[in-house]
Amino acid sequence: MVSLSEWRERVAAALDETLGFWERHSHDPEHGGFFSCLSRDGSVYDDTKYVWMQGRQIWVYSRLYRTFPRFRRPELLEAARAAGEFLLRCARLRPGSPRVAFALSRAGTPLRLQRAPYSELFCAMGLDELGRATGEARYRAEARQWVLAVWGWVRGAPQEWGPPRVPGCPPRQSFGVPMMLLALGLQLLEGGGGDPQIEAVAEWGAQRLLLHLQHGGLFAFLDADGLCPTQLEWPMKLWWPHAEAMVALLAAQRFEPRPRLLRQFQRVGTFLFDKFRDPEHGEWFGYLTREGNVALTIKGGPYKGCFHMARALMMCEELLGELLERGDTLDPPQ
Repeated sequence: MVSLSEWRERVAAALDETLGFWERHSHDPEHGGFFSCLSRDGSVYDDTKYVWMQGRQIWVYSRLYRTFPRFRRPELLEAARAAGEFLLRCARLRPGSPRVAFALSRAGTPLRLQRAPYSELFCAMGLDELGRATGEARYRAEARQWVLAVWGWVRGAPQEWGPPRVPGCPPRQSFGVPMMLLALGLQLLEGGGGDPQIEAVAEWGAQRLLLHLQHGGLFAFLDADGLCPTQLEWPMKLWWPHAEAMVALLAAQRFEPRPRLLRQFQRVGTFLFDKFRDPEHGEWFGYLTREGNVALTIKGGPYKGCFHMARALMMCEELLGELLERGDTLDPPQ
């Protein structure tokens, strides 16, 4: 049986390997920003830059630089800064507008727009963390403006966002938007100081999320429609639920220690490392068949990039460190 200390070493090594893959293959030194459409070996198969992935990778680099001593490397922060400047220069559809493109050309020309506010929210998430890492208030000010703009849109302010309304179709609200606004509100409030508007954003997100808790479960949409992003993913096993389950199990163990939580963590972690990790080229496959075989060998695309696995690994490393300091152990199964 692998001990908790060995799991911490394994997770830390995987985090180093994951970051190394994206550092080697995803940077664009000419225009700034990151390529996310990477093949198994890291080669770029599409130089479209997806705004979600820019904001997410900025967040990962900045958070690691700020909170993990071994990642406090100037080149990591400079890559995040170059991507932040790329977003500020190119992501908006029009100068001064808070509306952001979903996809950009390599040079930064807007290519596609999405009928959802996630591009704006991930810009905010990345730039706020970049502001913390660099100490430059202007990044955090930009992030705050984007959060407040989205909060206004979802409460009815005029905007160019949302699917067209079909007469007779009941309105619905996804779980994702209030979840993101709550998370971003809490992030922007880190460190104290108080901000009544951002506190109101976080409170709004929390109250809206409570509406999705019904009948002992959680509805992704209030009308329980559209539970999966694409029908293609229904028969597949995806990388991110397994990664986030590891975090959830360790977080639960921190608050209410129970041996079965750590045993379940080991089972989920073993499956993730055995099935999703690529021992030849590094990083992680994103999609398995129901039987557990690799379905797609790409390492990144419009929605998979340097985020879910990196974030989960850093959180697991931190949580495992806390549990080991407390004296938790991985008891043998009964």
